[in-house]
Amino acid sequence: MQDHRSFSAPDLVRFAREVLTVRGVPATDAELTARSLIQADQRCIYSHGLLRLPLYSEALRLGGINPTPSMSFCAQKAGVAVLDADAALGQVAMQAAVDRVLEMGRLQGIAAVAVHNSSHYGAGAFWSDQLAEAGFLSFLTSSTGPVVAPHGGVDKVLGTNPLTLGAPSADGWPLTADLATSNGAYGKVIAARNEGTALPEGWAVDAAGNPTTDAVAAAEGSMIPFGGHKGSAVAVLLEAFAASLTDATFAFETIDIWSNPASRMNNGHLLIGIDSSAFAGRVRTEARVAELQQQVRASGPSDRRVHSPGDPERTRESEAGDSIMLPASTADQLAQLADQLSLQPVPSHT
Repeated sequence: MQDHRSFSAPDLVRFAREVLTVRGVPATDAELTARSLIQADQRCIYSHGLLRLPLYSEALRLGGINPTPSMSFCAQKAGVAVLDADAALGQVAMQAAVDRVLEMGRLQGIAAVAVHNSSHYGAGAFWSDQLAEAGFLSFLTSSTGPVVAPHGGVDKVLGTNPLTLGAPSADGWPLTADLATSNGAYGKVIAARNEGTALPEGWAVDAAGNPTTDAVAAAEGSMIPFGGHKGSAVAVLLEAFAASLTDATFAFETIDIWSNPASRMNNGHLLIGIDSSAFAGRVRTEARVAELQQQVRASGPSDRRVHSPGDPERTRESEAGDSIMLPASTADQLAQLADQLSLQPVPSHT
């Protein structure tokens, strides 16, 4: 088990906010982005948490991410809009997309926003949760940098192409699937490389196409889609959904900020929201989703707990409260970032 260190969530939010404001991000946008990252760490999704703060900082410094974007919407038809994010932080672009989907969806029953000229938006559940709270079901996907080879291939044609699906529930928290279509998130490869740990088998191949559990070799090689040819097909279609509706780039056309923080990645996102009140009604829909969740949880033998999608992450967040355990490698990077920017480091509880 890797070494972890304990921190206060409010301290981490404050630090992340300070880093981003030093890099020129307005206070409201910095707060939003900080909360997105810290929530991921609270749910133990370390690949989408503060591991990425040094990368964001460097991309903001070098111009890969625009701290003060002039974002603009272009409405195509009722219930549909395209957002040019002007190289914004992905969190800033996604909040604008969520707000517009809620606005249009309440009028039309269903709404979609396609985003281009964006960057990494963090964990997808941060956005689907907002829609679920408003009674909306949601679909969200994004293009990323090139890290995944299609089934049977070696070349990095695809991104990790995350898929987030959410449905509101009367049970207390939404029914949520938030996953990369590669066998693991690329951030987990970076985390394993930083920590000197091995990857699970079946996650990646090296540059020659040989299976590898070495994170350094995996970063130089390619990740593998989940589910063989079926998962690969899903990943390819999500690439099309995320990038073909706008001027966003496909992964194979993109220079990732992991490789060059000055790169304007032009990521594409697609967010679709469905207002449950326009169909069977919010109360009915949320009751039915809760019934489904409960049946999933009750499906195992008496000595085994079965999780409904989204349960593990929400449970970890609830148990963590205001205390967050960060991998030591991430904690060390945050200390280095504090020194680099002449900021007060985050005090550890251990």
